[in-house]
Amino acid sequence: MSSEKSTKLELDVDLQIAVNDPQAIPTQEEFELWVRTAIGNTMAQAELTIRIVENTESQQLNHTYRGKDKPTNVLSFPFDAPPGVELPLLGDLIIAAEVVELEAKQQNKPLVAHWAHMVIHGCLHLLGYDHIIDSEAEEMESLETQLIEGLGFSNPYKEA
Repeated sequence: MSSEKSTKLELDVDLQIAVNDPQAIPTQEEFELWVRTAIGNTMAQAELTIRIVENTESQQLNHTYRGKDKPTNVLSFPFDAPPGVELPLLGDLIIAAEVVELEAKQQNKPLVAHWAHMVIHGCLHLLGYDHIIDSEAEEMESLETQLIEGLGFSNPYKEA
């Protein structure tokens, strides 16, 4: 077996659309591109679920798992495999479509760019990145910016 890392990620994205009006939702191909961008060459195989939800579901999950009683843009639930079990399962992303659309308008950003940012941000959380400590936040935001700009979008943290 070659010691080189695979440059072709074997990816399985289970896209679940659980919104009443799915017309502004990106395509499966766009979601897969953004996931591939976030994961890069960190692994050869990955599986994850991206569930697009209404605000009510986002709020319920945010309250249950984070103690915050409001909807949020993206929630990340990393898969923690039991010892000795190796699976390519990264975890789940829950994205509130209404929140993403509202934030894009408020921040004067193209909707597709904000969707890309939320997917990349969520995937980085699944890969272990966090932004609670300032130094980790700077590292994560720098990587997000690099990945987003590599897709041709503007820096997501720069004021529009």
